[in-house]
Amino acid sequence: AATAPGKKITARLKRTLPVRGPQAPTLSELMRWYCLNTNTHGCRRIVVSRGRLRRLLWILLTLSAVGLILWQCAELLMNYYSASVSVTVQFQKLPFPAVTICNINPYKYSAMKEYLSELDKETKKALETFYGFSEGKSKVRRSVDEWNSTGSDFFQQIPLLKVEDFSRTATDLHSGQKRKIEGSVFHKDSSIVNSGDSNDIIGFQLCDANNSSDCALYTFSSGVNAIQEWYKLHYMNIMAQIPLETKEKLSYSADDLLLTCFFDGLSCDKRHFTRFHHPLHGNCYTFNSGENGTILSTSTGGSEYGLQVVLYIDEADYNPFLVTSTGAKIIVHDQNEYPFIEDIGTEIETAAATSIGMHFTRSRKLSKPYSDCTETGADIPVENLYNKSYSLQICLHSCFQKAMVHSCGCAQYAQPLPAGAEYCNYKKNPNWMYCYYRLHEKFVKEQLGCQQICKDACSFKEWALTTSIAQWPSTVSEDWMLRVLSWDKGQKLNKKLNKTDLANLMVFYKDLNERFISENPANTLVILLSNFGGQLGLWMSCSVVCVIEIVEVFFIDSLSIVMRRQWQKAKKWWNDRKRGSAGKAPQASDVERQGHDNPVCIDEDLPTFTTALRLPLPQDSPLPRTPPPNYSTLRLETAFTEQLPDTLELGQH
Repeated sequence: AATAPGKKITARLKRTLPVRGPQAPTLSELMRWYCLNTNTHGCRRIVVSRGRLRRLLWILLTLSAVGLILWQCAELLMNYYSASVSVTVQFQKLPFPAVTICNINPYKYSAMKEYLSELDKETKKALETFYGFSEGKSKVRRSVDEWNSTGSDFFQQIPLLKVEDFSRTATDLHSGQKRKIEGSVFHKDSSIVNSGDSNDIIGFQLCDANNSSDCALYTFSSGVNAIQEWYKLHYMNIMAQIPLETKEKLSYSADDLLLTCFFDGLSCDKRHFTRFHHPLHGNCYTFNSGENGTILSTSTGGSEYGLQVVLYIDEADYNPFLVTSTGAKIIVHDQNEYPFIEDIGTEIETAAATSIGMHFTRSRKLSKPYSDCTETGADIPVENLYNKSYSLQICLHSCFQKAMVHSCGCAQYAQPLPAGAEYCNYKKNPNWMYCYYRLHEKFVKEQLGCQQICKDACSFKEWALTTSIAQWPSTVSEDWMLRVLSWDKGQKLNKKLNKTDLANLMVFYKDLNERFISENPANTLVILLSNFGGQLGLWMSCSVVCVIEIVEVFFIDSLSIVMRRQWQKAKKWWNDRKRGSAGKAPQASDVERQGHDNPVCIDEDLPTFTTALRLPLPQDSPLPRTPPPNYSTLRLETAFTEQLPDTLELGQH
């Protein structure tokens, strides 16, 4: 019952005694209150220290501590997204990888001559014109009559050129006339490969079919490189017009390529190989492709327990202008990966035994925000044209092929076809060669955006290869071994194979150690919070409660004060406007009553007579006087205009 009268007296005091000042503490008063009551000792010392020098020193120390906290916390946040690398080695039975084998020569030259006769004729003419080369009797026994004598308008439009000097003039191979070089000049060879004679520079000029003045000359310091590049350009155009079924027949069959096969000490044959057609390498064969759902594995390391094959290369049936080396190409890869033989294939020599030892490593990287890798490639806006698991190479090749179709209207021959597209050829796309070279130039300079879009895969498998080569077969065993292999090949004994037609290949695990490299977060949320707490405690003797206090005072309370001040100004402006429109002058009492709750009156404490005396008085009000004794009433004449009900009851008693 004693609480109710006290609350009434407190409310009456606050309403009756007008005081000056805002209705809430100012920002300076709030900051002073915070410094006096906070747990961070530096802020308190700024207020309570006597003397300007000492106060200045505490200000500098406190600001330095705040700066160090911000710097250390920023370092912690940056290190939060770092990762540590761990390596785990396991000894277990390992799955054997897929091994894809291709002949370096994609198609049998004897079967391809009818398609390439015109191109070969032009190439032969270039050799005769530039280097005085004339075809004599060769071991392939090709006669001049086998070359087709019909010309081609296209070869006349884009012939090989011999640049005589740097005055932008060149000699036309086909007509023998000199022509003026227009447009840009691109030197495709390194400056290291340079004959030193400008007359040896050979190249070809490509022009836009829609704008003959827009041309580019591609030159080469090496005549071999120039002729091969020019030959491959026309070769792709011819092959793009041949149906896939025909090309598979023109290439090597499994019986042609494989002579003997052993795996894990047991015999194998062509049934363990899966054929797929590569645009640049013809028919290739993959051992342990997993196509039938079964993946072979090995439980023992060493060359005797891996894959051993003898390959028939048939050097005599090689295309002399398309390839300049003899042998096979292999690539070791996962069953779900596409074999990019042209990019990362390993070449196998003929007349040699090549041993390839493998170390298996699985790697896994953390995705965002730790690194910019992709899990499955689903977040990459590039269609996968290879129907295999995502890789950076697949993304880059697919991106370029899409750009090729969009810019040139047709697809490049060496890469898979997008839906609804067809390979480029001169009949349907006379401008494709110029468009392709321009587009490839942008791709190499990273101007197509493919390198920015494509990302590394977060998970991948890798087989580190160690290659060693030995002469095979040996001199003492060459005779009988070649005769036996000739018999196995189905030939007569008096026509044994040549050792330069054979290649011996062994692929095996050097050990059964599986290395697993993984990235793990270097910091967790708990460690981050602990580090934050350590920095706050070290530099500011601050805890989580202190941080909450800072948020409350510097953000919530400060914002509240600012908003309240703005509201008071707006309210005063509105009242003054209303009085101005009504012709009334502002009253002084209104300004005086814009006060704040007096700090002496606290709602939690009961007011006393002494408390009332400590309250500031209204302006221009007389000092309170002690009233004469009156036992029937108890009132303050000056401070109160009417007696409270609870004092009346007291006076009656």
